[in-house]
Amino acid sequence: MTVDRGSGADLAREALRAAREASAERAAKRTAEMQGRKPVKSRGRRRRWSGAGPDDRDPQPFGRLVSRVALDRGWSPRLTDATVLGRWPQLVGAEIADHCTPLSLRDGELVLQAESTAWATQLRTLQRQLLGRLAGAVGRDVVRRIRVVAPSGPSWRHGPRHVRGRGPRDTYG
Repeated sequence: MTVDRGSGADLAREALRAAREASAERAAKRTAEMQGRKPVKSRGRRRRWSGAGPDDRDPQPFGRLVSRVALDRGWSPRLTDATVLGRWPQLVGAEIADHCTPLSLRDGELVLQAESTAWATQLRTLQRQLLGRLAGAVGRDVVRRIRVVAPSGPSWRHGPRHVRGRGPRDTYG
């Protein structure tokens, strides 16, 4: 007595279904291993909707996605530093921003260059208020100290090449 397994098309459909199930189980296992959790057995049927509650498959606001990527990759401290330097006029006000330029922010120390020595002195007296404004806007531990540098003198160097010595002063007399 021979057992009839059905036509060739039925056999092909059954083999395709079994291959799809095996592939789905391997993918679920691989994903679970990458995320560090135990694999979940396939229930045989895949949900194609997210349901009433929030889900990772739902559309996400762009800002939330960017902040999640920044946290995952460890970019958050550098982004906060860039926020201070990029939004300087909004953080401290137009008048102060017109008279000083932020040069760098490293290890909680913000370096400002004033346009004149008078403004350098003024910024040193306003240091406590500036720290309070910055702490309220970007966080308490982002800027811990402010160092104000005076404006630099004029440079006599023009171009990429330079010769040591007295420079242009020896042609004045």
